[in-house]
Amino acid sequence: MRYLLWGDIVSGIRFLESSDQDLVGGEAADHRWVILVSIIARKIIHLFSKPMEFTGYVVDFFLNLISQNGSIFGLLHNLLHGDVVIPKRGTETFVSSIGHLDERVDLYQGKKLVEDLHNSASGEGVRKVELDDRATMDLWMMASKLAYENAEVIRNVVVHRWKTHFVDFYNCWDDYQKEKSTQVFMLCDKPKDANLILISFRGTEPFDADDWCTDFDYSWYEIPKLGKIHMGFLEALGLGNREDTATFHYLLQKKRTKHTYSEAAEDILPEMVEMTAYYLVRQKLKSLLEEHKNAKYIVTGHSLGGALAILFPIVLVLHEEMKLVQKLLGVYTFGQPRVGNRQLGRFMEAHLDQPVPKYFRVVYCNDLVPRLPYDDKTFLYKHFGVCLYYNSCYLEQIMDEEPNKNDFGITHLIMEHLNAVWELIRSLTMGFTHGPKYKEGWFSIFLRILGLAMPGIAAHCPTDYVNSVRLGKLCTIQMSSY
Repeated sequence: MRYLLWGDIVSGIRFLESSDQDLVGGEAADHRWVILVSIIARKIIHLFSKPMEFTGYVVDFFLNLISQNGSIFGLLHNLLHGDVVIPKRGTETFVSSIGHLDERVDLYQGKKLVEDLHNSASGEGVRKVELDDRATMDLWMMASKLAYENAEVIRNVVVHRWKTHFVDFYNCWDDYQKEKSTQVFMLCDKPKDANLILISFRGTEPFDADDWCTDFDYSWYEIPKLGKIHMGFLEALGLGNREDTATFHYLLQKKRTKHTYSEAAEDILPEMVEMTAYYLVRQKLKSLLEEHKNAKYIVTGHSLGGALAILFPIVLVLHEEMKLVQKLLGVYTFGQPRVGNRQLGRFMEAHLDQPVPKYFRVVYCNDLVPRLPYDDKTFLYKHFGVCLYYNSCYLEQIMDEEPNKNDFGITHLIMEHLNAVWELIRSLTMGFTHGPKYKEGWFSIFLRILGLAMPGIAAHCPTDYVNSVRLGKLCTIQMSSY
């Protein structure tokens, strides 16, 4: 309280750390309300971590219990006849709460898309397919949504529904959280002579307190000549631990020696590197590109997964992995939060905008997450890349920044709630106006009702992103060609 109300820096230094002591006495004093809000929010979330975990366990089990028994009435029928189907976690039939919000798994024009990829030669088909933006964007979005599922669900959908080649699923280590909390999967369009490799990072799980703590963490790590990067996202990718900031320095430099990190870092780094998302994916990607000479790769993700998706090529550039960078076809993110400052964006634009844009951020209407952390003199975070913005009528606009970038203003707040009413009405009629594939279930409609109070959170769900890609105007932007 002394630090917040009277700017008592001595009190603040007790819980603030920085490599630049002038920063603690300068920016930290000016921005102390931001720091306190971030710290308090994360402590409150951490306080409720066990109740959130238990709630998620119950919700997931209940949703799967209903779906695997047909319906509520089917469950009652089976209960009376002693024939209830009990869901088993980790199986190909156990779907996440995100999967129950939007039960669609088949691709938009999936058969045609896969045939074009399979029939292509020397990468020519990839160029042809990428011009059909609606179908390819749908693949990126559906892969981002599928990343929320367990390995068996992903394998089943990739192989049997999409008719593509499942490469692997990784459950990766976050050394700060001391658990495997980062998930990512990879696929190829076909097992031999593949033209496309897809990497999809999992986003924020609704009942995972650690994920939400990462989203509300505004700490950053500054890399000379590159810029400031969100520290929580770096940790999720496996590139350091704030308890020993020397680990960031060690892992983010191209050439590492034993003298570049502390004794504490030396103890954890070998094991950490073997289990972390960045190094596991990079190693597998190298072997896949060696095996499939004509292949290029896409990186995608929703929410937190989107942040990790764009950080992956950023670190590749930082490590001067230029062979991998040249093979990058594009980065597509959906509902992605900001990952760094303006300097970082300017640095990466030189690598992601030539010869044509490769990085696209898809933002739906009033989604709160792409507007965090705030873009102002206090938070210092800035978006970069091409923004594909969809309003609540699924009309697309191409812009540098989504409207109302910081979600401020009473007028906008009123419009958000009015729009949430429209989205609820729309959800009840989509099955009639657009066909059965767009009909929303009771769980999705329930979330829309909650969205009347929290419209920015409800707008973050994958349902509207899938609808935006499938119902929005056809994009005119071309991705990289060769």
